[in-house]
Amino acid sequence: MHVGDDVVSLGALGRALLAHGYVFSTVTPATHRRVNARPGNQIASTLAGVFGWSRPAPASVFPTDVFIAGQAAGVLIPHHSGWLSTVRAATLNGTLLFHSAYPTSEADAVFFGPDTYRFVSALSAHLLRGQRVDRAVDIGCGAGPGAIVIASARPRAEVIGVDINDAALRLTAVNAALAGITNVQAVRSDLLSAVDGTFDLIVANPPYLVDPEERTYRHGGGGLGEGLSLAIAELACRRLAQGGTLLLYTGAAVVDGGDGFRGAVMPLLEAGGLEASYEELDPDVFGEELAEPAYSSADRIAAVLVTATRP
Repeated sequence: MHVGDDVVSLGALGRALLAHGYVFSTVTPATHRRVNARPGNQIASTLAGVFGWSRPAPASVFPTDVFIAGQAAGVLIPHHSGWLSTVRAATLNGTLLFHSAYPTSEADAVFFGPDTYRFVSALSAHLLRGQRVDRAVDIGCGAGPGAIVIASARPRAEVIGVDINDAALRLTAVNAALAGITNVQAVRSDLLSAVDGTFDLIVANPPYLVDPEERTYRHGGGGLGEGLSLAIAELACRRLAQGGTLLLYTGAAVVDGGDGFRGAVMPLLEAGGLEASYEELDPDVFGEELAEPAYSSADRIAAVLVTATRP
């Protein structure tokens, strides 16, 4: 299916869901697994059960317009218990955003979860401070929440969402159109390799875990998942315009009380001529990862926000 077809068909499904009062906050995979495992939760009885919790449901659960739109979009597939959706839908500040269904095991899965909500909250708070933004880029845009928030707050700005995942680019286009946003462009690019020039605002919520399968939506590279985040920080040193800002929401593994990512990223940014700050937003995320061999020496994984500006 082409991007234009996705925008029309999935857009119709999204509008139908919103018309029926659809609301869903996407949780961590561990929480999703536990909730779905509870007795009585194997079959959906609501739209949130189908399009949020990724449970199969009989046809009787679907309003007619939702069922027709879901089939037209090709996202409702037959299941022995009825029908199953191949996408999820989250709501964020009144906006509906499609992303990958649970479990996100595919190599091209499009991430959305609690990190997304924290990332958007930090980004929204920054935009409220009034920074002028004529040109912005969301690196690793995924489902497009960062790019959409920027474009909504700065409707005259050129906003680009870049990703190496074609599925993510399709969903960014769909979600932007569904939100009524016209100034977001989705571009296939490895970091900023396919995009020229400088930016007033560079934002990113990149993968920051060590994933043995090296799935693009999850694997950050480096010893403890910090590789991609450091690469983005280095790019910002070269691609931020005068007065421009980097907002990097990522994770940092803390080992024996020490934050190695902070120790690496702050000198890098300062050497690049940027004024930087570092904030720990959540001291303990993805605790289940500590059972994995890569994190055998880690105390915890923290969610952090790096803010850097070219004075």
